[in-house]
Amino acid sequence: MELAPRMKKIPPYLFANLDKAREEEEKKGEKICNLAIGDPVEPTPPEMVEFLAHSVGKGENHRYSPYAGILSFRSAVADWYRERFNVSLDSEKEVLALIGSKEGIAHIFLAFVGTGDTALIPDPGYPVYRTAALMADGEPYPVPLLEKNDFLPDFGKIPEETARRSKILFLGYPNNPTAAAASLDFLKEAVEYCRKRDILLCYDNAYSEITYDGFVAPSILQVPRAKEVAVEFNSFSKPYNITGWRLGCAVGNQKAVEALGVVKNNIDSSVFMAIQEAGIFALKNGKKWIQKTVEIHRRRRDFLVETLRTAGFQISSPKGTFYLWVKTPRGFSSADFSTFLLKEAKVLAAPGSGYGEFGEGYVRFSTTVKDELFEKACGKIKEACREKIFSK
Repeated sequence: MELAPRMKKIPPYLFANLDKAREEEEKKGEKICNLAIGDPVEPTPPEMVEFLAHSVGKGENHRYSPYAGILSFRSAVADWYRERFNVSLDSEKEVLALIGSKEGIAHIFLAFVGTGDTALIPDPGYPVYRTAALMADGEPYPVPLLEKNDFLPDFGKIPEETARRSKILFLGYPNNPTAAAASLDFLKEAVEYCRKRDILLCYDNAYSEITYDGFVAPSILQVPRAKEVAVEFNSFSKPYNITGWRLGCAVGNQKAVEALGVVKNNIDSSVFMAIQEAGIFALKNGKKWIQKTVEIHRRRRDFLVETLRTAGFQISSPKGTFYLWVKTPRGFSSADFSTFLLKEAKVLAAPGSGYGEFGEGYVRFSTTVKDELFEKACGKIKEACREKIFSK
């Protein structure tokens, strides 16, 4: 049988390759610490688990959900956006339940990108942005995120001819993988850029609640007139430690939300209603849980930053996410340094090249590992780098 031509354009998924590399080392009897993937190991708040268990026991929750999600969930999302960002949303027309934000991010391309259409994709960026554009038979155009620009795009460097062909621009801050933060002033610039060119601005705000040192991440919808061009994706996975539950939302531009809903109506049947009810419970009660989660990752962030500085790296502390984006030592490519860490420190780090051309020369570390194992891994990184790289 022959695959569709689009499938030949799809690169191997980054984390699938990393798993293979880890498995090869473990076959040799090695114990590998995985700092490559952002999957929180802390338990889901017990109160949330108990609430879900109760909801699972309700027979009416075992039927199909309304396609857009139950109205009480969408209303709770709208209430949370009003409280958190001072953003007003119509819960019936501007809020959509997602089976995790990844699903919605992938499907929005099917609604707005056709054969040969251009999609402006941050590079480095979450790999799904690029592959989803390819799945829609679109043409991803890399928008560089460079350290000299604080990993923010320079819109002036995008050729106007390319911008006129573009249907979507994807952005997300706090950023995966660079951990960079963006101000509301920058978001205003992004909205204005898209308004002038009739581009749908898709904003990935999955890490809005994982921030440090007094920084409070904004929503793209806080920008005046943003709803004319912007749709925002948010996730319950990170703040509530429920990556496996698969719950998220898309909010904002009514046309975008409706179009994404049409795609989903023909592909899935929304989220299990018990999980949506647990999501409502989290939105209403979860501030204290989030504060605890943030403190855990802030402590690990500080420990890893200090470890890397002691080893010989020059690195600053990120204001958001649970990642560190680290420049590789001189003479090492991203793959080279990831391999070095795997062989010498028994630590798996994500090579920056897996996030795009402009990710070359970096690796991404995650702080989503239990403290004891995390600190042990940090010690091995420091030892290996000091002895075999920075001592030369």
